Amino acid sequence: MIALSLAEIAAVVGGQTHDIPDPSVQVTGPVVRDSREAGPGSLFVAFVGERVDGHDFAAQVVEAGAAAVLASRPVGAPAIVVEDVQTALGALARHVVRRLGTTLVALTGSAGKTSTKDLIAQVLQRKAPTVWTPGSFNNEIGLPLTALSATEETKFLVLEMGARGLGHIRYLTDLTPPKIGLVLNVGTAHIGEFGGREQIAQAKGELVEALPEDGAAILNADDPLVRAMASRTKAKVILFGESGEADVRAENVRLTDSGQPAFTLHTPSGASDVTMRLYGEHHVSNALAAAAVAHELGMSAEEIATALSEAGSLSRWRMEVTERPDGVTVVNDAYNANPESMRAALRALAAMGKGRRTWAVLGKMAELGDEALAEHDAVGRLAVRLNVSKLVAVGGREASWLQLGAYNEGSWGEESVHVSDAQAAVDLLRSELRPGDVVLVKASRSVGLESVAQALVGTGAEGEVAAR
Repeated sequence: MIALSLAEIAAVVGGQTHDIPDPSVQVTGPVVRDSREAGPGSLFVAFVGERVDGHDFAAQVVEAGAAAVLASRPVGAPAIVVEDVQTALGALARHVVRRLGTTLVALTGSAGKTSTKDLIAQVLQRKAPTVWTPGSFNNEIGLPLTALSATEETKFLVLEMGARGLGHIRYLTDLTPPKIGLVLNVGTAHIGEFGGREQIAQAKGELVEALPEDGAAILNADDPLVRAMASRTKAKVILFGESGEADVRAENVRLTDSGQPAFTLHTPSGASDVTMRLYGEHHVSNALAAAAVAHELGMSAEEIATALSEAGSLSRWRMEVTERPDGVTVVNDAYNANPESMRAALRALAAMGKGRRTWAVLGKMAELGDEALAEHDAVGRLAVRLNVSKLVAVGGREASWLQLGAYNEGSWGEESVHVSDAQAAVDLLRSELRPGDVVLVKASRSVGLESVAQALVGTGAEGEVAAR
């Protein structure tokens, strides 16, 4: 974070200093909420969780070198005490972002946010110092913590914004006002909480409503609900996609033999060829979104294409490909799942597995509400249509719907199997995998199927699945 004295921080957040001998002491390190990350000059934010109270670690973080604790009560150590820690954290982020004057790029969407954010970060880094959201740190706590990691050298700040209801993105854009706003898509993720795709579109569109007149709204030309958001902003609109009307578009889209997308990138400044290191055709749309941001910020088509061709995944468990010594390929895409990302992953598996035996190890997609049965059934059916060799549905009711969809689509019989839990899936795979097989592992985060992939590649404790 930029250097601020404890007195300045207290004034910004409306807090009172307690047990601080010298209010002129500066916070020069990061702002953290995990006591293990506290170090010299840091500011520790004490949240009260369901199982852990951050205030209990005050002495420990100060001993580690933290300048102070941002707390909701005195802690017997240097502290800035506020009424609400989350509100204070947001106020501090708002102050720092406005003081820095960095170009802020915000993005949202139902699927692909984290992968696209990672691409944007890697492209923009080639132009100037860039700070971006780590992983999916995209909520009312993670976003301000990311913003506070910017320094005077930061030119671009790339922030992923998530939403679980109306007003969430509006709140985040108030904390960190964007200059460029990107909306990827409107899908069915969290549809059970929102109530429908139109409500999701209303929430995601809060991002473009927050843009200034001299900003830019970057919208997916291939998604009608996103494209319609052009009427909700006074900012310049840039369209990306495969549509001929898109300002930034892809032509000659294809997959390499290993399942990696290649295409010709067209921007208003020229055209250049891209061959990506990532897996799956769905990354073409993500790459075009990143290219549109980079074009708006002054990068040439050649510069963008080179950066996209060299970019990798910065976040774990998202189409993370591991080749075992015996020739088995394990694709760990288990960080999260929704119908759109599940379909994209299955298509990537089919492309990667040409001439090889393919396994789809799938679990529950959460927060689908009344659409849950139909969406799980549809994913099971798609696995059959893509000629996936074997579906392993893991878990309870939703897994049974996956298997039933596959069975009804193709009368698969033994090609579709329902197992109770992750360990049962590992046991089955260990007994039946053959050299050259390709295994995709994917489910919502709450299912914890990453443990299956880790067991298969030997990164778990003795290759076994941890108890959950």
